[in-house]
Parts: sequence; structure tokens; C-alpha cells
Amino acid sequence: MSDAIKTKKAVTIKKIKEKIDTAKVWILTDYRGMTVKEISELRKKLRGCDAEYKVVKNTFTVRALPEAQASLKSILQGPMAVVFGYNDVVEPTKILAAFIKEAEKPKILGGVVEGQFFEEKGISALAKLKSKEALRAELVWKLKSPLSGLVNVLQGNIRKLVYALDAVKNKKSQGGE
Repeated sequence: MSDAIKTKKAVTIKKIKEKIDTAKVWILTDYRGMTVKEISELRKKLRGCDAEYKVVKNTFTVRALPEAQASLKSILQGPMAVVFGYNDVVEPTKILAAFIKEAEKPKILGGVVEGQFFEEKGISALAKLKSKEALRAELVWKLKSPLSGLVNVLQGNIRKLVYALDAVKNKKSQGGE
């Protein structure tokens, strides 16, 4: 093997290793049966949430795996593509699950979420969770709710005082005391 080919392979392995190290979630899929159009469509959808879908060679991926994920070598068989999610853990899995529901491919083989391996069922369960933005909105709403209730109670007392003063003013303006 020439030095140029060895260098090119080493660079490819290094890129895969960097993606694995920086991704918060990476999901292994068997992309058999997918057309180029479908792969492009999935890639386009994933780009919106800072994720990507890469077709990888198994031998390169095996070499790029950290020792903690060495057990994944048994999964890395056949045509393989990986979803790498860099910011959010849930959103890329939601997009992948929605795409699979629609196109019935690719097949999820497993994945790693922040260093922890999950089988297909775990990744599918992750896709059912609320997104980070939805959880934040819910938290803000729940924090705001008691405060809104307190404000309404306090405003109710002020409103009653205003009505009472208005009734006194009306009574005096009609000539009564």
C-alpha cells in the first residue's frame, strides 16, 4: 500500500474519531435500501439541528472507536451510516425516527448518547422525549404559573378596593353620605 493511501486512510479515521469525540449522540444505522435522494433528504433535515448523516466504512469506524465503545465492533457489519448530533441529544433522534416512520428505512442498530451505549429500543425511546426547547418552555411556564396566580390574587384585592371607592364616590355624587 502506498504512503498516500495510508495517509488518506489515517486522515479519514482521524475525522471519524473527531466526530465521535465531539458528538453528544451518534446513532449507527443500516442504510440498505435507501436511495441517494432519501439519504440527501435525511441529511438536509438533520442539518437544521446541527447533526449530520455520514456513510462510513466499518473498518475505519472500528479503528476510530474509543476503548469504552469497543463492544460496538460486533454491530459494525454491513452497510453503515452514522447520525452525529453535536448540540442536542433528542432532536436528531426525533428527526431520524420521523424519517424512519415515513420511509421505513434506515434501520437503527444502536447508538451512543453522551458516552453511554443504547440498543435500538433505547434510541427509539429517546426519540419520544421532549426536545430541550420544549422542556425549557415547560419549565418557564411552571415557574411563571404560581407568580401569575399571586399577581391575580393581589390585583383582585386592589380591584375590590377600587370598586368600593368608586361606589363611595358615586353615592356621594348622588347626594348621599
